[in-house]
Amino acid sequence: MTIVKEIILQLFFSLMPFLMFNVYYRDKPRNVSRKFIIVTTAICLFFSMTLGASVVSGYFYDIRYVLLLFGLIFGGLQAGVILLLEFVLYRLHIGGDGTGIALLIMVILFPLSLVLSRIYHACLRKMPVIILAGFIFFFVPFLFVYWQTPESIENNLMFHILVMPVQNFIGSWLLISLFQKAIKDKELFINYAHNERVEMIGQVAASLVHEVRNPLTAVKGFLKLIRESALERDRVNRYIDICVTEVERTEYILSEYLSISKPLTDHQEPTDLSDLLQITVEVMRPYANMNNVGLEGRISVPSVLILANPEKTKQILMNMIKNAIEACYDSTEGKVTLELGVAGGKAVLTIEDNGIGMTKDQVEKLGTVFFSTKAKGTGLGLTFSYQAIQAMGGTVTLKSVHGAGTRFTISLPIYERA
Repeated sequence: MTIVKEIILQLFFSLMPFLMFNVYYRDKPRNVSRKFIIVTTAICLFFSMTLGASVVSGYFYDIRYVLLLFGLIFGGLQAGVILLLEFVLYRLHIGGDGTGIALLIMVILFPLSLVLSRIYHACLRKMPVIILAGFIFFFVPFLFVYWQTPESIENNLMFHILVMPVQNFIGSWLLISLFQKAIKDKELFINYAHNERVEMIGQVAASLVHEVRNPLTAVKGFLKLIRESALERDRVNRYIDICVTEVERTEYILSEYLSISKPLTDHQEPTDLSDLLQITVEVMRPYANMNNVGLEGRISVPSVLILANPEKTKQILMNMIKNAIEACYDSTEGKVTLELGVAGGKAVLTIEDNGIGMTKDQVEKLGTVFFSTKAKGTGLGLTFSYQAIQAMGGTVTLKSVHGAGTRFTISLPIYERA
């Protein structure tokens, strides 16, 4: 039973970088960094060596070689050197009769691990490299320890032929395979999210062209009247005021569109949700008009502050409004209504449409990656929105009737200045 506990404990340490990656990068719009690899692997190496198994005084067995190879594969040579330095210093601190042989084994295995990491990146089939690494990490220490103290191997043969192979083979396979899959899935998610964002902004841009053309046509007409006619001064001033107003409205819409299309960051600051909602409604109104859908915003509070990223919040609002507009494509009198209020110390935003609605099965799957009610949709827009709202401490509830429309209710905590 003790041997099983030792194996499970070391395998847990081998999985810690994978678990920490899924927790830390879950809601972030970027993939793993070298700094993250170095920090997490160094922490795991410390705990693995501290709680390593020992059947002979001064000799400790853990998953140090697995973590070293992992650091070299995903963090590069810099990460490998830092982990090597950590191992040497901490092993000297621990001390014991096995210190010299442990350092000698590491002198052999570090360059071998570096070669294995290069082979891993060069090969299409990764599993043979992982199996080879597990064998090397078991056989080389076994050989050197037997060469120095054969009696320690002979007296604890079951430990050396069971614990060490299992830790190194399964540890290498679990950590490297799962982590490789995790970063590939994250990269795929980021690419899809980026493509969907670009596609949505392109559609909104097309509608903005129509919207901007109207005020420019009006300005052009009034300027011609001013130039070609002998008008009274009061009328000329009135025409000029109309032209200035139309140009300012065009400039406002375009500036907000450009701010929404900027790359997203993780920065949070006190944000006026009322103002942000009004801006987004005005930007999305041309898209609604182009699709013959009415868009109405009912903002009952002049100002409500939340702690959020303004660009990311605009992206959420655009996703939700765009989905609501598209749900009304087949409605004869499509309408989307947004209502913002305060209830229970939270900002409550409802987005309601009278579109096609959803079935119970569709409602349950909504918000999961790659599920969409649209023929060409990926579902990543809503997935992004759900995760971002949860990251802000908010909640999303949904009520939908098939053929009768959908109602989203978003609750976000109100920010109160100290």
